[in-house]
Amino acid sequence: MRISELSVKSGVAIPTIKYYLREGLLHQGEQTAATRAEYDGSHLRRLRLIRALLEVGRLPVASIKKVIDAVEDESLPIHEMLGIAHYALGPTVEPEPGEDWRLAREQVDRLITDLGWNIHPDAPTRDELAQTLVRMRQLGLPIDLTPYVEAARKLVSEVEMDTIPFHGPRDAAVEALVLGTVLYGKALDTLRRLAQESESAQRLNPQS
Repeated sequence: MRISELSVKSGVAIPTIKYYLREGLLHQGEQTAATRAEYDGSHLRRLRLIRALLEVGRLPVASIKKVIDAVEDESLPIHEMLGIAHYALGPTVEPEPGEDWRLAREQVDRLITDLGWNIHPDAPTRDELAQTLVRMRQLGLPIDLTPYVEAARKLVSEVEMDTIPFHGPRDAAVEALVLGTVLYGKALDTLRRLAQESESAQRLNPQS
């Protein structure tokens, strides 16, 4: 297909497609003339992935480039490729000085070990959870993650991971991971808030 058709089918404007080509986010089409190239389904998949990373994942172009590089590195195992995309979606957390941080990070590491979860020692999600525990402790909130662990394990193992096409195109697997992580996460948070409102009404205003 010509670039004009690629634009129509993908919903991405031609100048934007050309920008992605220049930045190396989108692989070049097959050159058929000096000023003409042909594109195929792989370009459509890549544009869907870029849009997912940009519009749903809210990633900057530099982070998208890292994910794309991982997708194109066929020597990189699928698990590591998905990990790069997964870590890109989270916030950057800097360890904090002081005893509170040390204790929180130790608690996170101990939790992961006790659960038998296979998490990379340098995974940024360890620091992300540690930061959350620090804030919870500072605010005097009870720290019992057991019900959240069980909910997360059940949701991921029975729902989310089944949406990822592990044996299909690599960029399709990353797209599914990004969409699932962000959108299921938003849906879960919204459902929690809906449940909180309903439970509050039942406990505090049962006649309504």
